Amino acid sequence: MPRGRKGMVTIGFGSWSAMAKHLFGTDGIRGVAGEYPLDDATVYAVGLALARHITARRSRDSTPPEVVVGMDTRESSRPLAELLAGGLEVGGVGVRFVDVLPTAGVAFLTEGGDFAAGVMISASHNQFQDNGIKVFGSSGFKLPDAEEHELETGIFRSLEQKPQPRRKPLTAEVTLAERYLQHVLGIVKPSRTLSRFRVVVDCANGAAFRFGPKLLESLNVAAEVIGNEPDGRNINLGCGSLHLERLQEKVFASKADLGIAFDGDADRALFVADDGAIVDGDVVLLLAAGYLDQRNHLPGKLVVGTVMANMGLEKALAEAGIELVRTAVGDKYVLEEMNRRGAALGGEQSGHVIFREYATTGDGLVTGRMLLEVLAVSQKPLSELRRRLQVFPQKLENIRVKQKTPFEQVPVLAEAVRGVERELGDRGRVLVRYSGTEPLVRIMVEAQDPADVERHTGRLARIFRAELGA
Repeated sequence: MPRGRKGMVTIGFGSWSAMAKHLFGTDGIRGVAGEYPLDDATVYAVGLALARHITARRSRDSTPPEVVVGMDTRESSRPLAELLAGGLEVGGVGVRFVDVLPTAGVAFLTEGGDFAAGVMISASHNQFQDNGIKVFGSSGFKLPDAEEHELETGIFRSLEQKPQPRRKPLTAEVTLAERYLQHVLGIVKPSRTLSRFRVVVDCANGAAFRFGPKLLESLNVAAEVIGNEPDGRNINLGCGSLHLERLQEKVFASKADLGIAFDGDADRALFVADDGAIVDGDVVLLLAAGYLDQRNHLPGKLVVGTVMANMGLEKALAEAGIELVRTAVGDKYVLEEMNRRGAALGGEQSGHVIFREYATTGDGLVTGRMLLEVLAVSQKPLSELRRRLQVFPQKLENIRVKQKTPFEQVPVLAEAVRGVERELGDRGRVLVRYSGTEPLVRIMVEAQDPADVERHTGRLARIFRAELGA
């Protein structure tokens, strides 16, 4: 199994599945709302196929199975939810609708209730025109690759029968959704010192727009809220975890202790320290690992990250006697490795952090709650704590491609990467992979010398653009 470590090139480290999937990427089915695979017929077929998948695996039980369905704030989310619910209902499966809720909320309700599955309608950090379908099994985990492949087969089989799509009107169950907030509030006993914090929270005009502010209010944290006026089209628009500039300005202007930025479905969170610096998932993993280890809640003294994790994180954890285990990019793969090793903590640089004791997926609200606890216990500002991670310079170049040609079929690309790797030696590493959700090839170079990073990234980008660029 390849690992993105020093002195080793990693090419195409994106998914380990030997099965070719056509609909499911690293984070469910995603596309432009209204266009294949999110056209009416296909979304309805997903509902039908999921219903058949559930009933085929269900033991004899007189109780009709149910699926919990949530969504983000995109204008297309409710119509897609109604189509999917229509397919589920025709397939003999009931639907419980929780309206706008973070992805982790749907996963929590699926795991904790009597639900056969959970579905989240969201395209996470993408623009409003996009949307997606994320499916959770009854355990609260995203479906493994083999099950997604099986579900895809059922979707295509349903499409061949050309069913007439029908929508099911949905009514939100507010009390059911509130269970998730109570869960997040209960993960750690609130510290009396939390009331001294001043926080600015950016809800990305997305799924956290209700529950993010409610969480901080319940913790008696003084909070200024931005990005909490969704109109169906402004999700992630100049706000949230992909656009931190406004949050940085607010933190600086209000002299806040912390800024929290969610993405569209709130399964990730990035932070702004009191000095205005951006704090990513690597820093959170380092601080959370120390916090959990001191309380004997870090079994195996290991943290699961991805090939994108900075070399500085690996070094800092090692100095604390903690091992960093790397996986493919995608919180799904992080979680699979966590479960395999019995790890309590894992995540991605992008802000997907999984506290396995409290969640079955990345959860921005849980991450924010835990970081507040770290600050309260340490009694030190985040501007000081973040410096525990000495970041190796890193640059990521995204190149749009016509098609995702296997790298081994283009020898000039493999040789170019190997050439850079030879030059870097033990002073850096190269990671080249295709995006799991977009027509992009991602090139990342990391090295001790910033000049090496710039030079090699530019060189590889030129070669890949010439060979694969759209």
